[in-house]
This record gives sequence, structure tokens and C-alpha cells, in this order.
Amino acid sequence: MPRICNDITETVGHTPLVRLNRTAARHQARADILLKLEFFNPLSSVKDRIGVALIEGALRSGLINRNTVLIEPTSGCAGLSLAFAAAARGLRLILVMPENAPFEQRKLLKILGAKTVLTRASRGMSGAMDKADELHRRIPDSLILDQFNHPDNPGIHRRTTAAEIWDDTDGAVDILVAGVGTGGTLTGVGEALKVRKPGVRVVAVEPATSPVLSGGRPGAHRLQGLGPGFIPGVFNPKICDEIILVRDTDAARVAQQVARLDGIPVGISSGAAIQAALQVARRPENAGRQIVVIVPSAAERYLFTWLFDGIDAGSDSIADLLDSIARPPAISTPALESVTLTTGSPVPPEDFRFSPPRMSPESVVNSSSRSSSEA
Repeated sequence: MPRICNDITETVGHTPLVRLNRTAARHQARADILLKLEFFNPLSSVKDRIGVALIEGALRSGLINRNTVLIEPTSGCAGLSLAFAAAARGLRLILVMPENAPFEQRKLLKILGAKTVLTRASRGMSGAMDKADELHRRIPDSLILDQFNHPDNPGIHRRTTAAEIWDDTDGAVDILVAGVGTGGTLTGVGEALKVRKPGVRVVAVEPATSPVLSGGRPGAHRLQGLGPGFIPGVFNPKICDEIILVRDTDAARVAQQVARLDGIPVGISSGAAIQAALQVARRPENAGRQIVVIVPSAAERYLFTWLFDGIDAGSDSIADLLDSIARPPAISTPALESVTLTTGSPVPPEDFRFSPPRMSPESVVNSSSRSSSEA
């Protein structure tokens, strides 16, 4: 039947589950890997779900009105998702971001009508959070939405993402794999699936060089969207059955493989999650089981980042074309040991959980290595 949406926000959700075929075979996966392609959302990100949820929730509760100025520190996908939702509702939005946030994303924010305030790149997200607090104090009738601590972040994933996965797999999902940025996606989906099927295993993914969830210290990394360097308030560590650490280079290699072998152009944090899923899928005990991987965003968001530095967009020569047809290029497969595993990793004690704005700059991952947390 024909269906007309009242506005763009109604197009969020109901993203497809797509089987990973040739990449899975290349890595000798024994389990069935299904990718939840969140870049089918209108602004091409899993963050579209919480962008709409945070704004709609605030409007319904009377917390904001048409005169309220919304403020949020971000550096990428979350800002874009809030910007399109705010534009659809006629709301004013100020996004505070490090000055080295991707230029194309900053321009798209302006196209959507958002105002942006840039902070020093050297202070990373901590600097953006501090500036957002300052603006909130100075601007009457303003509100910081606070995706890192807002209950609607995991809440929308309990109600929608988890329900979609359950329905599309007919309840046959056995393992959930997702990267942790804000932790909202993993927490919301994981909690809801475990209520319906207690035996579901939940696997969290974080950068190998910033293993905060595993009890280690925050550090610099290039997995944009993962590993903010602290444990967000919305993250529920009790649902994690396993934590897998992924190196930048392995995530990039897998992201490029998935594009070339399966025709699915995924982003860098998606590459990390898929790399972890491949590791899990190779285990003999998981043969025949069904693994669902959250794919937060597409490769398009990362065209001008290190992920695709070695790709030349110029014209190929006829000689190169003929040579490539006669001898197809090899696509390397990461060694099995390229992923560091932490099974049953300890989660830092409760006193390690704190509100991001109160962090020192040294304890936050350098913003040059990451965009806004995706997951």
C-alpha cells in the first residue's frame, strides 16, 4: 500500500539485515553473519535514531518548546542526526565541535540550519563539552541533550533496533556484536534481546589502544566513533559477555574487504565490528549460529580520512585496466591473531564511571583520531 511520511523523521528505522557472504567465506567463518545496515537511515547513520528520540522526547515531556536553544557537543554523525531532526521541528540547534571535525560534515550541518562553535583540536571532545557547558550557562532557555547520559539513547534501541532484529531473524539471533561509542546501541539492543532470549551473547568492541571497557587506560586511536576514552553513563557493562579489542589497521583492512567482496561500503567503526564478528564466527563452537553486527555508518562519511588515503580517484590507464582483468588483485585477509581478545574482561569499578564534561583533557581520546561516537 502507498505510504506517505508526514516528515523526514518518520523514515528512520526499519533498516535491512544483509548477509555477509564472500568476506565471511574468505575468513572461513563457521557462523552466519548478518549486517544491520544503519546507513539506510535518512542521514546515513545509526545516530538518526537517537537524534529523533532525544528531540521528540524533550518536546513530549515539555522540557523544551519552540523557543528553546538546543546545545550538544559532537564532532560528526550525532550532530548531523540532531540537525536534521531539529530542522524538521523548527528548533534552534548549536553544535560544539573540535576544529578538526571533517569539513564536509561541518558544511552539511550549516546546510541543515545548525549553528556551529569550533573548539581547539588539542582538547578533543573534552574541550567541546566544556564549551557546551559554558554556552548553556550563558544562553537562557537552553538545553544540553547529552547523548552520553540520556536514557532515551539506549531506550530507542530497545524499542526499535532490537525489535527489528528480533522480527527479521524470527528470534534466531544468537550473538550480537557492536562497537561502543556512547554505548547506547549495544546497551539498548543487548538488554532487549536478552529479555527475549537470555542465551543471546553480547560482544562489545573497542580500540586495542584504548581498552577502557577492559580495565585499561584511554589512549589515542583512529577508530572514529569508538572508544571515547571514558565509560558513558548510558553504557551497561553487565550485559557484555565478551569484549574484543581491534587494531586500527585490521578494522581498515576489513572495511575495504567488505566493500570489494560484498559491495557494502562501510565506515571504519563498522570495519572494527565486522572484524570482531569474523573472529567470533571462526570459532568451532559457533558453527551454524547467527551473528548480528551493528553497522553504524557508510564509507561515504570517511572518504577524506586515513581509511581511504591510498585510493586514487583519478582515471585508470588502459594498461592498468587490461592488467587488472588478466590478473585480479589479491585481497589480503588479516591473520587470525590480528584481533586481541579479552574474554570476561573486568569492567572498571563504579568510581571510574563519571560524567564526560568533568574529565581532564588528557583522559579523552584525541579528537583528531575520532569523529562523534557512533554506537
